[in-house]
Amino acid sequence: MKIKTQGLAAIVFITFCLCSCSAYYFPHIYEGPSQVIYAPTWKNRTSKLGLDSQIYQTLSRWFLKSESITLTKDQTKADLVLAGEIVSISLPSISWDGQSNATDIKVRLGVRYVLKDLKSGKILWEVPEQLWTEDYPAETVNATIEAEALETIVDDLSESIYLGTLKRLRQKNMPPTETVTK
Repeated sequence: MKIKTQGLAAIVFITFCLCSCSAYYFPHIYEGPSQVIYAPTWKNRTSKLGLDSQIYQTLSRWFLKSESITLTKDQTKADLVLAGEIVSISLPSISWDGQSNATDIKVRLGVRYVLKDLKSGKILWEVPEQLWTEDYPAETVNATIEAEALETIVDDLSESIYLGTLKRLRQKNMPPTETVTK
């Protein structure tokens, strides 16, 4: 009796796994219709040289995860445009405790960006203002730590933009819902 119960439990478990896997999707991969995204280099309103190309390169690495999406520098071949601007940077910003001791240091990066459908002219997603921060201990202040903190911010930002773009593409490609009239 115990063996039959365990066997039945195993069959139920395997069936559940197979059924639930068919409805699961990987949020990091877009498998919809092919999309070409024009991604110009971001405008850099800060004094941090090379930050615009660092963001472009990191975004490019993220978008390579989906075979159905291609980034281009040629707007005439694109379906969408993903444009952005680096608004501000603070290297470093120091936090103090109640006894005038530095507790941690923050690198801050302010950005804005937009994803627009070039064929319809519709804005699919717009983030008019976003602030990214990365903390590190006050006792380790040096240029290498600041660069690593900024690299973390850029990677997190790029991942967020990539996932947000995939979400908007999935929404864009969903069939319209039927309205029920009474």
